[in-house]
Amino acid sequence: MQWGLLGLACLLSAGTCFAASAPVPTNRQGDSHVLVLGRITDDPQAHYPQLQPLLDYVVAHMHDLGIREGRVLMARDAQQMASYLRRGRVDWVTETAGTAVALGQRADARPLLLTERSGVRDYHSVFFVRKESPVRQLADLRGHTVALQNVASTSAYLVPAMTLLEHGMVPQILQSPDDVPTADAVGYVFARTELNIATFVQKGMVDGGVVSSVDWDDERRVPPAFKHDLRVIFRTAPYPRAVEVVRADLDVRVRDRLQQVLLDAANDPAARGALERFFGTSGFHRVDARMQQRLDDLKRGLVRVRMEVE
Repeated sequence: MQWGLLGLACLLSAGTCFAASAPVPTNRQGDSHVLVLGRITDDPQAHYPQLQPLLDYVVAHMHDLGIREGRVLMARDAQQMASYLRRGRVDWVTETAGTAVALGQRADARPLLLTERSGVRDYHSVFFVRKESPVRQLADLRGHTVALQNVASTSAYLVPAMTLLEHGMVPQILQSPDDVPTADAVGYVFARTELNIATFVQKGMVDGGVVSSVDWDDERRVPPAFKHDLRVIFRTAPYPRAVEVVRADLDVRVRDRLQQVLLDAANDPAARGALERFFGTSGFHRVDARMQQRLDDLKRGLVRVRMEVE
């Protein structure tokens, strides 16, 4: 059976999956000893081994609070995860900044920590075109077409869309790269992967593309042979690479312990393997004023994109 076709969500503990359509209790009074970590994914089997080791590490530091078991709860999209948060079915979610902001709007999820991955705590979006393109700056994209990733991407959808709006341009979804936007808009098509975005631009299928600064510097996603033909025209302000959020009504003792254990994990050799499997995490950091401002900017941008673009 295909994940998503049957509306499945996996509550993975000892490898067991349950259908989301099955009756689910609206409270967890009988599971107060369980800490539940959530993740939005269309590939739960791949993500489960990435999540469970760090969850086990955290739970081992919470026995005195009555937490003795950790479970992973998968959701197919932000709407389903928001439902789990509102109903108290999940305690802690690891996600991109854009999705974290969306969960805050939908379910009052609260930022707990910023997540540093492979030594990178924050990154930005990179707008690029072919070297010979007449497009020299962001404003020149009006009437042209760009390739983005998908609606779930922070760096290659949400941030580009809100950036165009902030600069007086209206993003306009197109049926295909051959479609043409209106003269006062910036057309966009979804290419699904960063490599596809670079390919669309390098092959001249679209006028420009947007990827994260991390992906721009990754030869697997933007090959050197492609980059030689490309030129950056705009870089956005930085925003968090990833964010850990918790449900608003999580026991404050559990919340504070979770925060401290994660903060200390980077200095604990026993956590090294679990952190590496946790999407290449190299550490966690408190949300400082600068990054809180960027999260607030993303929140406002998300509202505007939903109202004016989608």
